[in-house]
Order: sequence, then C-alpha cells, then structure tokens
Amino acid sequence: MNPKDKDSNTLFEKVRKQFIGLDTEYTLATGETERRIYLDSTATTLMMEAAHEVLERFYHHYGNTHSLLHFDAKIASREYHWAHERILDFVHADRDTYTSFFTGSGTTAGINRLARVFRDIRPDKDVAVVSLMEHHSNDLPHRKHMKEVIHTPVKDMDGNMGCVCLDSLEQLLKENEGKINYVALTGVSNVTGIVNPVNEAAELAHKYGALMLVDGAQMLAHMPVHMTIPHNPVQNIDALVFSGHKTYVPGSPGVVIARKDILNQIEPEEVGGGMVQDVFVDRYEVKNFFPDREEAGTPNIPGAIALAAAIDVLDRIGMDFLQEEEERLINMVIDGMKANSEIHIYGESDPNICKRSASVSFNIKDMDHGLVAAVLNDYFGIAVRNDCFCAHPYVKEMIMDDLFEATEDIPIEEIEAAFHLKRGMVRASFAVYTTAEDIKMLISALNNITERKEFYKNKYHVVNENYTHKTFTLKNDQRFTVLSTLEEILS
Repeated sequence: MNPKDKDSNTLFEKVRKQFIGLDTEYTLATGETERRIYLDSTATTLMMEAAHEVLERFYHHYGNTHSLLHFDAKIASREYHWAHERILDFVHADRDTYTSFFTGSGTTAGINRLARVFRDIRPDKDVAVVSLMEHHSNDLPHRKHMKEVIHTPVKDMDGNMGCVCLDSLEQLLKENEGKINYVALTGVSNVTGIVNPVNEAAELAHKYGALMLVDGAQMLAHMPVHMTIPHNPVQNIDALVFSGHKTYVPGSPGVVIARKDILNQIEPEEVGGGMVQDVFVDRYEVKNFFPDREEAGTPNIPGAIALAAAIDVLDRIGMDFLQEEEERLINMVIDGMKANSEIHIYGESDPNICKRSASVSFNIKDMDHGLVAAVLNDYFGIAVRNDCFCAHPYVKEMIMDDLFEATEDIPIEEIEAAFHLKRGMVRASFAVYTTAEDIKMLISALNNITERKEFYKNKYHVVNENYTHKTFTLKNDQRFTVLSTLEEILS
C-alpha cells in the first residue's frame, strides 16, 4: 500500500463511522433490539457528520448573500461562492467553460430546466434521446418539453440488460441526424446500479450534432466524474445534474453544472431578485455573470455549503479509492445472491461486462417484493426499498423478459396479468457507511427468508397494498414525531 492509499484508508475508516443515524436501534418482531442496517442509500443517503458540523457552525454566522456590508453577509457570500467552485472542481469542469448553480427539488428541477433551455436555444431540433433505464426525472421532462423522445437500447448482443449499447446509440443518432437536440443518460442506474459510459456517449452525440446531458444523481457520491476530458474534448459533457440528498446531505439542493455559452444564449429560465443588474418601470437588465444570473431568489445557502463540505470530504478520501471499495461490496453482494438459487438478480451481473455502483435489485422466487422488504425490516432491521423505483419502463422490461422466459406457452394476457401482480423488485443500495458486515447480514437474512417462506407469508396481510405484520408494530417510544419532540424541547 503506497502512502496515499494509506492516508485514504485512514480517512475513509474515520469518516464512514461518522454518519448520523448509524447507531439508531429498533425492537424487531423477534423481540430483540438491533441496530438498523441502512441499505436504502440510493433513495437518500444519511447525513455526514462532518458536513453537519460545518453547517452547525455556519449557522452562528448565518446571513443572506448579495451584500458585503456586514460580517455575516460577507461570510455567507464568500462560502456560498466557494461552494460553487468546489463543485466545479469535484466534477473536473473547467471554470472558464462551465458554471454551477443550485436548484430546488433535487435533480428533477435541474433536468426540467435544462430540457427547456435546450429546447429554446435549438428549436429546429425537437428530438431527445434517452435510455430505457432512466429514472422518471430524466425521462418525463424530455417527453414534456421536446416534441419526440426516442429510447436507445440497453441490451447487449446476448440480449442481457446491461449498460447503454453504444453501437445502437450511434445507429440511432445517424438515422436521425439533424433532428436530435440532445442525448440524456443516467450515469448510474438507480435500479440496477449499472454504470453507463457517459463520456463515450458524449463523443457520439457531438459527432452527430447533439448535446449531452447526464443525470448524475446516483453517480456523484460513488465514482470519479470528468465533465472535461482535456486530451479528448469531444467527450466533454455539456451539462450534468445531481442532488445533495443522494450525496450525504439530506435537505440540500439540486445542482446544475452546464456550459456558460449554452446558458448565455437565452434569458435565464427563472427571474426574480438576485439575478438582475437593474430594474426599471418598463424593463429589467439581467446580470451578465454566473452563477448569479441563474439563481433567482434567496438560495438554500446552508444546504449548498453543507453539500460542498461533504464533497470536499469525499475528494480528500479520493473517488478512485471509494469506487474500488464499493466495487468490492457490490461483488460480495452479487456472489452471495448468486449462491442462492431462489434469488434472481436483475441486469447484467458480470462485472467484467458491466460495472455496477451503489445498487443491486432482486426478487425471491414465489415471494412478492413488498413482503420481502417488510420481512427484512421487521425481522432483521435491514432497510431496503421495493417497487419500481420511479423507473417503470426499465423495471417492466426486465420483469416481462423473465416472465416470457418462464411462461413460453402461456397466452400473453396471462403473462400481462402476472406482471401486474409482480411488477416490482427489492433494491439494496450502498454508501460510504456500508460495511462488509452489513452485506453478510443481508445475505444471511435472504437465505433465512428463502428457507422459511411459508412462515413469513403467514405473518402478514396486505393493507392498502402494503404488507403489514399481523401482530407486530413499532414501539411508541421508538416513533419520532415533530409535535412530541417540540413538546419535549419546550417543556
């Protein structure tokens, strides 16, 4: 181990233990009280204590930006400016070429905004290309704001569901050359964790006159991101969007990183205080510098600063190091699941064919995904997510493929009915704080569930489409409510 790796490992081991909520305990259906195992990080990550501490200290100096006439405003303005630049450096975006700015409602707001920008600056190109694996946030905005959306395949030559097929993408771009405004791809699938070759896709998009937009929601906290490739600039990414709630700072805003020359072509999408140079009775003048012109209104200053602090911590550890650590856990999960013939993993599971990050989705044979998720929580204290993960077309395609393989001689109507009964999966997802012990506990729990299917099935009934235990419920003293907490604080 070279000295740099040793330093990275030391900091990594320190940071991974310092997340708020890692020591939360619940009493399970077995009567035992156990520390929860949080494997729902793809939905939202836990809060990094270092970023939380930065935020707590900043609050003692909190003030609004856009003024330098008192101490708190100076501090807020300086640190808010630093947050923008720190994010640009983190994604290797050249400061002269790109700007970063913050948006509300996570990644969704940023993608909607960019879809409108691309539409308005290139009105003669009214087609967007997305993949089948996209989260609704990187699919529906393009359907709404573009005339047509074309989905590029994610199957390899053997028919397995893997990453975006670059050959198919190029063929699609070639056939529709002159019509396509932009290509929008996720960096990492929020369902399977499969990683897409976004820089290579950008090269193809640019070759045929299209722009490249990347949904980085599941990417930023897990692997290095390079928006600029100095030795091969045709692979540069034109715009990227991500969210702080998936980057260890719940409550922080979404972030857009985009080329300044693109944004400069039209008036900013959002108007209001802070983005204008001057306002008259009959007109207003927009600021000609970034990021101010793109951030109308009072921003989420604390959230932005905390997000940049978390990103700084990740960078200190090293994103290459973090990616390698996570790949070990992913391989451990997949190997453990493959050893159990009752577990079906979705998407290409050979890491030599498709790299994975953050997530693995699966089902247990003859058990509903909702039941499996409930059992993992109630009996083992393992928090996972189930259903379609806001990626309905992708999940449907994978489940339908399995049903067709298993029911070759059954009429299509019956297959469709079977799909509606089983249109979902269980997803385990990981983060910096996930340990090998957490993975061992997950695999052990899944093995137990597959061995005792009937026992667990008899313990639950369905209430409003949710699996509810017939006799067990969370203890009142372990429930959190805002009102009871306020009463305790104010008493």
